[in-house]
Amino acid sequence: MKCPVDNETLVMADRSGVEIDYCPKCRGVWLDRGELDKIIERAVPSEPPVKGPRYDADDNGERGDSRKDVKPYRKKRESFLGELFDF
Repeated sequence: MKCPVDNETLVMADRSGVEIDYCPKCRGVWLDRGELDKIIERAVPSEPPVKGPRYDADDNGERGDSRKDVKPYRKKRESFLGELFDF
């Protein structure tokens, strides 16, 4: 078989009992009918998802990763008139 991307001859490889075709040039992988189903069936079940930390209602939306020592930015002083008419 030829690679549909770069017309290179595909190489067959056996991965966990499933024959896959891959291109050594572009590293594209092609599966014949039913091979994807075999890969999915043999996949190791993943661990249950890890639950993240729960935030209480009294946390005020802060996550604790903000720095308290940083001073807030001051407004740039444009000019006397700009500051005078700044509502």
